[in-house]
Amino acid sequence: MEEEEEELLVAPSRPSSAHSCSSLLRLEQEAKRKKRAQQQQRKAAAAAVMPERVSSDDVLDLAKYTKKQPWWRKLFGPNSGSSAEKYSVATQLAIGGATGWCTGFIFQKVGKLAATAVGGGFFLLQIANHTGYIKVDWQMVERDVSKAKEQLKFRGSTTNQLAPEVKSRVDEVISFLKKNVLLTGGFVGGFLLGMAS
Repeated sequence: MEEEEEELLVAPSRPSSAHSCSSLLRLEQEAKRKKRAQQQQRKAAAAAVMPERVSSDDVLDLAKYTKKQPWWRKLFGPNSGSSAEKYSVATQLAIGGATGWCTGFIFQKVGKLAATAVGGGFFLLQIANHTGYIKVDWQMVERDVSKAKEQLKFRGSTTNQLAPEVKSRVDEVISFLKKNVLLTGGFVGGFLLGMAS
């Protein structure tokens, strides 16, 4: 019997009789059982490595979940409420000032870079135009600019109202600014300082 199994392992493509087919089926079933056992061992090892993973039957502890949330999500989250209720005046001014300064500083640097790139691009285009590398069809430019002006006049005269989506966003921003006056004031002051530095 063992010799037949060894022969099947060596040459499985040679089913000579019904007895060897049944042996082949037995070997195939045994291989499937071994594979399932290995998969179960891997799952058990993975569960041992990651014990904090929440299964569908476990209850999620919201207190632990919120402790792991970053401070900015607590501060600016959708249900965060007014920061005046949570933080002192000094903390609100410090957070607003620091974020405003960082924003202003980055805005200043990016603005300088953008202005340099746009001005340099116009300068290079003028040089290329005067040297003859580029030919500009000024009549086509005038025609396109006049079409754009007409479209802007037409759209401006028909739609004086904001879209509902934009209006709801503007209302949300205004309510946030009203609830967090100190934070907003600190941000504006920090932004101006960041732009000046």
